[in-house]
Amino acid sequence: MKYLGAFLENLRPRQWTKNLLLFAGIIFARRLGETGCLLRAVAGTLVFCLASGTIYVFNDIADRELDRRHPTKRGRPIAAGRLPVRAAVQLGIGLLAFCLLAAWSLGTLFLAGIAFFFLWNWLYTGWLKRVPILDVTGIGMSFVIRATAGVLVILPACPDVTISIWLLLCTFFLSLFLGFCKRRDELLKIEQETMATRPVLRGYSEPMLNALIGGSFALTSMAYALYTVWPHTVAQFGTRNLIFTLPFVLLGMGRYLYLVFLEDKGGRPHEILLMDFQLQVIVVAWVATAVAIIGI
Repeated sequence: MKYLGAFLENLRPRQWTKNLLLFAGIIFARRLGETGCLLRAVAGTLVFCLASGTIYVFNDIADRELDRRHPTKRGRPIAAGRLPVRAAVQLGIGLLAFCLLAAWSLGTLFLAGIAFFFLWNWLYTGWLKRVPILDVTGIGMSFVIRATAGVLVILPACPDVTISIWLLLCTFFLSLFLGFCKRRDELLKIEQETMATRPVLRGYSEPMLNALIGGSFALTSMAYALYTVWPHTVAQFGTRNLIFTLPFVLLGMGRYLYLVFLEDKGGRPHEILLMDFQLQVIVVAWVATAVAIIGI
């Protein structure tokens, strides 16, 4: 109990907004109105929040020496010494076991999904995060796993729900867009001592990242546009009107580009949605329009 406060801080609850992606499956399956599906989606999201926190703990254990040389990360509980490594390992293993047990209670498919999430992030921490391009790609795959798990968790209650490859592509490309924006922000703000704490930045340049951001913006827009008019999507929802949600996607990404390029706010994507009112309005408008078109 002595280190419980520091441990909870290390779970980084402010970043749990990423796991709201698990609701994409139930929203686009039009099952929000079904209590069984909704409860399973909520439970799955909560498990993924704890799983994400577990990964942050072990990631901070592995990176504690680098974090101590970083101007902001040095304040993290493990790097600052407020959470001893031994206590972090013990509490982390306990939370890992709880996550797997909770996932098992929601079904073997969801258990497989969250187990793969842990395995993928272990690979990311141990290797991918040190390789340019692969580091951001690894983050993108984590979001794809989340989106897939959002479908897997509701399957026992909604067995006819399927995973749309277009939504997975949109998720992947959007996460690339956000990841490259974050790398650009880090590269432009970095100091030499900070460069040593994230060696992968040596493999990037500003022109390269600008090109990658533009390419991922285009791919996300194209994938989403194709999803809205794809024959299977039209047949599933019985309408072509989903295309009218595309302007909100473009507005949201455009607003994010404005914040990154003109206000230098691309370093913490998970906080921008919580702090930028215009982006919040755009997201709410997109959700409301999509729900009005496809129903719940």
